This record gives sequence, structure tokens and C-alpha cells, in this order.
Amino acid sequence: MTLMKAKQIINEAIDRLYPVAEFSVEHPIDERMGDFATNAAMVMAKKEGKNPRALAEEMAEKLKGVKELMVLVEKIEVAGPGFVNFFLRDEYMAEEVEKINAEKDDYGRGESWQGQKVIIEFTDPNPFKQFHIGHLMSNAIGESLARLVEFAGGQVKRACYQGDVGMHVAKSIWGLKELLKEKNQTMDEVGNSDLDERIAFLGRAYAMGATAFSEDEKVKDEINGLNKIIYERSNEGINDIYDLGKKWSLEYFEEIYRKLGTKFDYYFFESDAGEGGLKVVKENIDNGVFEESEGAVVFKGEKHGLHTRVFINSLGLPTYEAKELGLAQAKYDIFPYDRSVVVTGNEINAYFKVLLKVMSFVYPELAAKTTHIGHGMLRLKYGKMSSRTGNVVTGDSLIGEVGEEIKKKMEETGKIKEVERVDVVVDVVAVGAIKFSMLKQSPGKDIAFDFETSLSFEGDSGPYLQYAYARAMSVLAKGKKEFGGKIEAGGLAMEERELLKWLYRFSEVADLSVRDMAPNFICSYLIELASRFNRFYTECKIVGNEREGDRLALTAAVAQVLKNGLGLLGIDTVEKM
Repeated sequence: MTLMKAKQIINEAIDRLYPVAEFSVEHPIDERMGDFATNAAMVMAKKEGKNPRALAEEMAEKLKGVKELMVLVEKIEVAGPGFVNFFLRDEYMAEEVEKINAEKDDYGRGESWQGQKVIIEFTDPNPFKQFHIGHLMSNAIGESLARLVEFAGGQVKRACYQGDVGMHVAKSIWGLKELLKEKNQTMDEVGNSDLDERIAFLGRAYAMGATAFSEDEKVKDEINGLNKIIYERSNEGINDIYDLGKKWSLEYFEEIYRKLGTKFDYYFFESDAGEGGLKVVKENIDNGVFEESEGAVVFKGEKHGLHTRVFINSLGLPTYEAKELGLAQAKYDIFPYDRSVVVTGNEINAYFKVLLKVMSFVYPELAAKTTHIGHGMLRLKYGKMSSRTGNVVTGDSLIGEVGEEIKKKMEETGKIKEVERVDVVVDVVAVGAIKFSMLKQSPGKDIAFDFETSLSFEGDSGPYLQYAYARAMSVLAKGKKEFGGKIEAGGLAMEERELLKWLYRFSEVADLSVRDMAPNFICSYLIELASRFNRFYTECKIVGNEREGDRLALTAAVAQVLKNGLGLLGIDTVEKM
């Protein structure tokens, strides 16, 4: 029996005895008040003009006579103005340990998204530009959402949409031409250097082009002309520079995805989406969705409480907005989805509202299937970073610097000598620290990345959870007794009961996280689980205790849930650190 089943049994028992509407069954904040509590008596009393406390007392007595309920509930009590509280039996909670150790990586899986085909678009870095810390944020959220939906039974495809045409590309190509001339090199010669050097070269080119564009009117005209040439692929020499630069960018992105644990199923590019976008915009001018204005084609958003956006510019080229329309259809053509989730920075929330409104006219079915999740911005609490291009903090430089700090901390503890492949462990812990700091708050909030708290092995951090897992695995390695999955419910210490009361909630938290598209619920759950395990580890002798087998089984269950929960966040575990 699962936690969800227990909640269902309580709900059904109340419904059968007292058919009331809109009551809830939830966990009390204070666990001394039970494992579940319902406000059913108060809802019913208000509706019928009765005394809520008296009705709660009556309800509690009648519920004690429901056999299937009392199999899992030890006692039922009334509290406060009329809450009815349920205390689960230790035996029931102990059974969950057996379930965890039997199901292992599958423990906690749900069915709320069973049979649904879901495409999730996230990260979206642009070729010719740096992979910055905002892309890390999008990646962390998108990858976690993808894993949550898969865990809930959905069929997920990960998509990455990249701006491989547009003014940023034109600025980069202009800068590349100038740098190549200045250094008397060809793109092929630059291509002989390692990937980091090539990416740094692209970064310098973009910075040069962006600066010249803003300072020199003649250069601005040149770059505007280049933008059209690149889009039309009408110059062979420019095409060669473009193709190599794009290839280097994509290689660089793949290196970062490998570190982050993301593997995309589909890559979409603006250069491909533009044609479809142009077509659908032109098809919807005569019917009034779009209007011609000063040589461009626009959507008059003010009619719908939004703002006006240009979909085809005065040069006849599709804007980002039009390309998004082409993208929506392209996604559906390759993977006929039931749900499409798009993760971006919240600075384009208003723009996306316009896009969804337009889609409701031109693609009503796709609009109904589309959800946009805007995430907050990531900033650093201190301004010193070693690798920058202009004012941009790159994703790989943040991972590298966090890794250096993690390595120092491991050296200070002396544990680093016990670790094989230190570089791999450092990368795993560094990525875990960054991801957890981004996911522990709701997606819409800005995040201040603080090195001290995010890298701490004590407290609200990814390394704290990874260390708790490593500690549990160390205990299991030292255990001398064979143990099965079961644990005897008699004679439990307070710390063991606290763990049992938390372990069985994992399925519910995973379900809540995917329902609300909010990985932060998993983060909060795991921190509390690790805290309870550390108290258990400190206060209860495990290896060498007369109940060693039970306590090892409990430790194994904790390790498994930590691993499963971290996996939903896209964070790997290590057995030594």
C-alpha cells in the first residue's frame, strides 16, 4: 500500500459516512498532530450550522469503525476547533521500507502523465554567442521537469531551439571577418586550435561586431546587409565562415550538455523555422489576425490587452515572433504532442503571452497544448569570476570555478585521498551545487548564487544531499549483517520513527512537483530527509547494534530515496566524497 492509497482510503471513508464537498486531507505541519488531518467536520458544520468540535468527535468515533481504515491507522484524535487527525501504524510505515528496497530506482513513480506525449523545450543557447549562466538556469529547470514528467509516466522528448540567424550572427560574422584579416588567418587555420580557443575566438568576434555596430553607422549598415545575406545564404565565402562557426558552437554546447547530464532528442533552428513562420503569417493577413504597417506585418496586441509585435520586418524577413509560430508547428510535425512546455527567462513573459494569443487564432489546438514557464534570473552574490566575455559570465566558467572550490573543501576534510577519479567526483558535485541552488526556489524567482551556502556540506545545498547519500553508502559498506528489505516495527527509536514518517511521503511530493511544474518541492523534501537521516546516524548506532539488520535496511531505503530524488533534479550521486 502506498501513501497515495492511504490518503485515498481516508478520503473514501469520510465520503462514505459524511458526503461533504470541498474538504481536504493533508499532513499537519506539526507531526505530533498526526500523519494526516482533515477539515471535513468544520466544512460540514459550517454548511449545516452545527458545532464543529462536536461533529468532529462524532466523526472520529464513526471512522474508528471502518475496518480498512483501521488496518493502517493506529489512532484517530480530534484537535483544535474540529480537525480530525490520523496517526498511521508503525507497521504500515515500516512496510514502505520494504517497498523502497524492492522497487529501488522505480520507487515513487506515478501515473498522472501516463500515455501523454510531452515535448519540453529548454536551454536554447544561440550559436556564435556564449553559453551563459542564464542557459544553465533554463537547463536545470527544463531537465528536471523532463525527468519529473517521465517519472509520472509521460513520454518525453527534449528539444533545444537555437537562434542560428539574426543580428547576433551578423555581428559575429562581421567580427570574424575583421579578426581573420587582422591575424592573416583563415577559418580552417583557426579550426586547428582546440575547442576552447575556437570558442574564445568566436566570443571576441561577437564582442567586436557588437561594439562596432553600436558605434559606427557605416559598420551598422554593413552588418544589416550581412544579416540578409546570411539568412538567404547568398554568398559562398560568408556561408563557409558561418558553417564553421556554427559547427564550433554546437560542439561546445554538447560538451556542456554532457557535464549537465542532458541529451536532447531534437534540435530546432531559427533558420529552419523562419520559412514556416513567414507562410503562416502571410496566410493570416487577409483574415485580420495580422496587419500591414509601415512596410512590416504586425499583430495589434492592444485589441487583446497586450502589446503590438512585429512578425515580418520591413525587409520582408520573419522576426523571432514569426519563427516561433513556425517552430510550434515543426515540433508537432516531428512529434505529435499532447503537451508542449517551453522554458525561458521571464524577461519574455509578456512577449510569450502575445505569441500564445496569436497561436490561439492560427493554431488553436497547439495553443491549448502549450505551456510557457518563465524562470527568474541568476546572478552571483559576488562579482569576481575568472572567465568572462564582456560582462557575460559563461556557464562553463562557473562550473569550473565551483569545481575548484569543491576540490579545496574535499582536500580540507582529508577525504579526497579515498576518492577514485577525483575530477569526475568534483564535476558531479559542482554541477549538483549549481543545479540545486537554481531549483530550490520556485522557477519564477530570481536566484542569487552564493558560493558559501551553495557549496556547503552542511545545510541547504546540493553537496549536503550528495554527502548524506555517500554517508549512507559508507554505512552500508561497513555493515556486517545480511539484511533484507524489511524492518521490524517494534522497539523503534524516535529517530527511526521520524525517518519512517518522512520516507513514505516521497511519491506524494514527486506527484505534487510534476503537477505544479515545481522541482523546489523535491528540494525541500530531500533536505528534510537528509536532516532526519543525519540525526539518526548521530544518535543511533547502526553497525554493531542488535538491530543492525533493521537499521541497515532503513539506511538503504534512505539512500535509495535520496538517489531517486536527486535524479529527478538532474543531480548525480557519488559513493565517496
